[in-house]
Amino acid sequence: MGTPYEQDIVAWAMEQAALLRAGKLSAIDIEHIADEIEGVARSERRELSRRASTLLAHLLRWQHQPGRRCSSWASLIKVQRKALARALRATPSLSASLSDPDWLEGTWDDAVGKAIEETGLDAFPESCPWSMDQVLSVEFLPGD
Repeated sequence: MGTPYEQDIVAWAMEQAALLRAGKLSAIDIEHIADEIEGVARSERRELSRRASTLLAHLLRWQHQPGRRCSSWASLIKVQRKALARALRATPSLSASLSDPDWLEGTWDDAVGKAIEETGLDAFPESCPWSMDQVLSVEFLPGD
């Protein structure tokens, strides 16, 4: 049978890959392979959410602390937008997340938490006041 999934996932994964490449489909651990493939998709969505929440937190800081704006803040916003654009180009199906209400809510909640931590302020909107098109647009900066 090989290494059990629960015992050593790395050894299990290498064995499963070898079985797949050898065409020994009757010997593979279908259920765990399916779980791992779904895990890859969840991981990609989490990474997109992490980047989006970081961008949103920077936008909140930009909007709510106009007296502290500087070129490094604008650079941070630009970097996150580029990273999000790259992720969406590399994995176009992630674009569906941008309109998923549950994903947006969780991402916004994370962004507000980051903004509170970064600014010490706590008067942020309960939901994102900007469309995702605005958030991703290189021309958009809130409060300008």
